[in-house]
Amino acid sequence: MGEAPAFFVDDLQGDYANGHHLNWKGNETAVTIDGNRTYFIDVTKNGDSSEVGIQVFDRSTGEWQIPTVLGTKPDLSKGHSAILLDEERILFIKGDSTSDACFWFLEVNTPFVKDQKIKLGTEVVAWSKGVIGETEKPIVISGPSGVGKGTLISKLMEEFPSMFGFSVSHTTRAPRNHEKNGVHYHFTERSVMEKDIEDGKFLEFAAVHGNLYGTSIEAVEVVADKGKRCILDIDVQGARSVKASSLEAVFIFICPPSFEELEQRLRARATETEEQIQKRLQNAKLELEQGNSPGLFNHILVNDNLDVCYENLKKLLDLDSGIKTTKNPFSESILVPVQHETSKVENKIMITYAARKQENSAVNTLVLDLSSIKSGTPGRTRGLNINVLEPSKMA
Repeated sequence: MGEAPAFFVDDLQGDYANGHHLNWKGNETAVTIDGNRTYFIDVTKNGDSSEVGIQVFDRSTGEWQIPTVLGTKPDLSKGHSAILLDEERILFIKGDSTSDACFWFLEVNTPFVKDQKIKLGTEVVAWSKGVIGETEKPIVISGPSGVGKGTLISKLMEEFPSMFGFSVSHTTRAPRNHEKNGVHYHFTERSVMEKDIEDGKFLEFAAVHGNLYGTSIEAVEVVADKGKRCILDIDVQGARSVKASSLEAVFIFICPPSFEELEQRLRARATETEEQIQKRLQNAKLELEQGNSPGLFNHILVNDNLDVCYENLKKLLDLDSGIKTTKNPFSESILVPVQHETSKVENKIMITYAARKQENSAVNTLVLDLSSIKSGTPGRTRGLNINVLEPSKMA
């Protein structure tokens, strides 16, 4: 932090004050909000890859700030641009990239960022990847241990393998004999997971039976990258955290026909000590009470008979009429070249570029419609629509 050099202060006027973008020295893009705070997005080459850094200049104080950057940073290519959308977001466009990977949102004042500023006590910005088209909401399935959540999820994924993807949780507990790292859980050291939680890399986390469990943002994004609907198997405490986040999801609570039946199922496993069983039963009582909390879960299913419960689950997800397929939103890609210009008209971003460098060559225009965007960090920004206008001729 400190005072800005004089030449920087002079250059922060003009177009910057109007929220326009400018490529600074070929590798920096600057965007100003309210004529006061300028966000410099700096791309630094590191071998064959590029790293993205963010700096903020506050004209009212003449000071620079290096904010805490949350979310997954874009992996950049040869060129980029940025344009102010509103007081909450900056749209960042990767050049020399296809439309499934070139649109990113730098959140500077969204509710999520405001909340993180309070929690961390520092300046915060967050990246969110833009996704073309609509996708199904993730499914959060909760319930006490032994209620059959895992079996129901396995049946869903077995019957609809192309539709669903399971979000693999992180845990600090040791793996059991049959468990594989990255398949059943991401097994990690407690110190590593605590640092990742502090850095805002987790959507939800909880201490259960003396160990940490949690769902990382990346675990959900990996499923979305494959064009599948993500399933999250988490406890009630985790469901509350997801509910409070910007991630839109369908929340389903699975409960046993009775507490006595649940205890019988836990003991039938014969995999845990009496002390461990008693811990699970104690937590189960709390979860069953919280599962009926108003406004938390969209649906409650009683698992009295596994086959019946599974059919009811499919009805809730509109799957009972047969196998359905989901359209991959990334199936049609359009290349955005390094050299391009952007402008904003209401909720639409116009991206123009020349098809050839020769004089009187055609000019292509992409129209990115942002009127239906949803969500954002800690997940994706979904609902982008893109259209290609007929090429025009340069004068």
